[in-house]
Amino acid sequence: MQYIGRTCKSVMIDKRKVRLMTRASIYEKKYGEEDIKITGYYQKDYSSINTWITLIWVTAGYLLLALLLVLAVGVDLVEGITIARLLLIAAAVLVSYLSLLIIYGIGAGSFYRKKHIRAKQRMKKYMRDLSRLEKMSQKKEIHRS
Repeated sequence: MQYIGRTCKSVMIDKRKVRLMTRASIYEKKYGEEDIKITGYYQKDYSSINTWITLIWVTAGYLLLALLLVLAVGVDLVEGITIARLLLIAAAVLVSYLSLLIIYGIGAGSFYRKKHIRAKQRMKKYMRDLSRLEKMSQKKEIHRS
């Protein structure tokens, strides 16, 4: 009941409308801003951009690791090195780097595609809930008239 002045006015609460509003509010707080950014891209663009960023960071990490290894055992590597041994080390480094890039590239591409799909599905459900809320409000306005 709602009190207006000295009179009491009964207010009907539509449970479906409250549920939809609650679900929409939870979505906005939990996922809203991030999903809007993600769905602003086409799926292929979003996954490609983020896969490239991942590969750049993997390369930076690999270079740092290689630099640390050279600093740690560089003197021991240089002693008594031959061209054949140098080529063998270079090939091992290159093969390990390329395999790491391939693994991370496939994994990141798959991860970001799925992330975009989930964000798009959540956004679709959210928009459908907002549409239902709007239709409920319009029906209520028609019945009041």
